Amino acid sequence: MPQDVQRIRREHPEQRVQLFFQDEVRFGQQGSLTRVWAPTGSRPRAVRQTQYKYVYVVGAACPETGQAEAIIVPYLNTDTINIFLDQFSRSLAADVHAVLVWDGAGFHRSRDLRVPVNVSLITLPPYSPELNPIENLWHYLKSHHWSNRAYEDYNALFDAAEHAWRTVCLTPANIQTICAAPYAECEVI
Repeated sequence: MPQDVQRIRREHPEQRVQLFFQDEVRFGQQGSLTRVWAPTGSRPRAVRQTQYKYVYVVGAACPETGQAEAIIVPYLNTDTINIFLDQFSRSLAADVHAVLVWDGAGFHRSRDLRVPVNVSLITLPPYSPELNPIENLWHYLKSHHWSNRAYEDYNALFDAAEHAWRTVCLTPANIQTICAAPYAECEVI
């Protein structure tokens, strides 16, 4: 990956190159159960729903700057990824070229994918979520904001996803801490 980033830097010498990590997460009524503090020997109760409404959060985060961008959508496909890429591209400063590191999902490889000119893509090796630090963000959001709760409907899920994103991800220091990726620090700015 560092060689790819260095190549992209050479291709865009007039721009600041920033490394972003991208991924999607499904969040729904059949949420996760997480550990909670409780007195020794007790069995705390937790909410577990059986409905099947979901939302998807499509996001990207830069561990260096703390910038994070996302959309919340009812389904996931190439059109959704194109909408995200367009929004992501427009969020970048005029002098920034983003290197977007993501997995090899089918909608990331589609021939209908429209990659903006200020974004370059690097695909992670198969079956390597541990190399994508935005996975830490999804874990954090699930354990601190989405788990052990009941959601009435799609709108409640959307509101909870939006509230968690605004609470955590609009603070650059949170992203820098949660998505820290020492292995990816390769002088990209």
